[in-house]
Amino acid sequence: MTQVITPAEAAELVKDGDAVALSGFGMACVNEETLIALEARFLDQGAPRNLTVMHASAVGNRRDKGMSHLGHDGLIKRWIGGIAIASPVLAKLIEADGCEAYNLPQGVITQLYREIAGKRPGVITKVGLGTFVDPRVEGARMSPSSVEDIVQVIELAGEEWLFYPSFPIDVALIRGTVADEDGNLTLTHEGLKMEVLPIAQAAHNSGGVVIAQVESIAAAGSLDPNDVKVPGILIDYLVVSQPENHFQTENTYYNPSFSGQLRIPMSDVTSIPLSERKVIARRCAMELAPHTVLNLGVGIPADVGTVVAEEGVSDQILLTTEAGAIGGVPAGLKDFGHAYNPQALVDMHSQFDFYDGGGLDVAVLGLAQSDAAGNVNVSKFGSRVAGCGGFINICQSAKKLIFAGTFTAGGLVVEVTDGSLDVVTEGRAHKFLDHVEQITFSGPFSATRGQTVLYVTERAVFELIDGVMTLIEIAPGVDLQTDVLDQMDFAPTISPDLALMPAGIFREVWGELGTQITSARPATTPALVGKA
Repeated sequence: MTQVITPAEAAELVKDGDAVALSGFGMACVNEETLIALEARFLDQGAPRNLTVMHASAVGNRRDKGMSHLGHDGLIKRWIGGIAIASPVLAKLIEADGCEAYNLPQGVITQLYREIAGKRPGVITKVGLGTFVDPRVEGARMSPSSVEDIVQVIELAGEEWLFYPSFPIDVALIRGTVADEDGNLTLTHEGLKMEVLPIAQAAHNSGGVVIAQVESIAAAGSLDPNDVKVPGILIDYLVVSQPENHFQTENTYYNPSFSGQLRIPMSDVTSIPLSERKVIARRCAMELAPHTVLNLGVGIPADVGTVVAEEGVSDQILLTTEAGAIGGVPAGLKDFGHAYNPQALVDMHSQFDFYDGGGLDVAVLGLAQSDAAGNVNVSKFGSRVAGCGGFINICQSAKKLIFAGTFTAGGLVVEVTDGSLDVVTEGRAHKFLDHVEQITFSGPFSATRGQTVLYVTERAVFELIDGVMTLIEIAPGVDLQTDVLDQMDFAPTISPDLALMPAGIFREVWGELGTQITSARPATTPALVGKA
């Protein structure tokens, strides 16, 4: 029988050495009440200690919520997660080697819960081959104390695969909207459905406990069974939240257009001012074709969705997020992962099944560092730990891959005038390096799989051609030598057909994307070689 308990009572259920699994994406589906109580208990009692904490994506608001509550010396022994940067306190703990830290691909973690629930040995996938997750590279280790091999290379049917072993889950911390007195849980007002069901199944079938945060309790038998996401047989305890601890996203308490209660006019979506970000987003959008199934990463890549909406061609593209939104327009940074007016909201692990199998036509992802081999790093910079999130899954499965970011970083100032670009102040840090600091995307591995790979900046566009970084376009107004080649640590191949980026994307009003898309060849779905 499911019991309603206080957050403090929930925190007492977590024992020293437990393996704790959390749902969450930003603040979506985060059991914030229990995390607050766990922190308070640890600071008061010094317990629990030496936890293994596992979560697939960002859990926090990039300040003081979510996993930041657990970023204390002695509280966590081992972190296994997709993203650390959403919880700065946790990231600093890892950087100081305050715990073992393993950064696994987001999709792999979501799928691992199902393997744990079914008492299967683990996840077997190609996701991670050639990247820092590969044990022949770094083995997903993010801190010096992380010495165990938790990822293995195996051979199956004459091919190399990565094996991510299962392990028992002692405590599941999940969240929904309403539960009835029998524990049946709905996610009606959650803008993402996440992996709450397999986390609950994994803990329950491991002999552990499942604690769910809810906004309210309903009478037994009063819920529509079609709305129940996690059946009460899996949930041991319910914690009723305070409103301030039940935000739908990092930034938003509740937006009904994220969770499907209503649709908003797309004119309500904030436009992007003309800047280098908009130029990059527009150039990326030019790679789209009718019926493209698209994924957009955080930051500048998410602006592509806004450009598509501004240009009035949203009906030509099917936008998706790795967290499970299909259709609509993806939201910006503090609401990332959600979408305005989605057509469907699927479980995150199911979305990654779709992605891993080659369902994405195009993905636009961030560009923090790249190198002469076409490798990209977004996960670790010096000792600073960010995390790969869904980046590796998406990189290794999308048919066309576009990395989007500014050409340099740190103080870059450019002026976008009528049809051209002027670099006013160059960024302090180069992003095109001899060797990236960590391999989150492997250019050589991609070259074996037949992907189309572009690197789009405000002043230059590169393509990975036969494994070689090739400059194919530069912006009107920039100097090839001074503004491009001198700002790189390696010499790219320069295409004999080097072209100018279209002048229209550097103007206040563009209005050409519709023609661009409708004249493009429709997106097709050829199989990638050795897809994940």
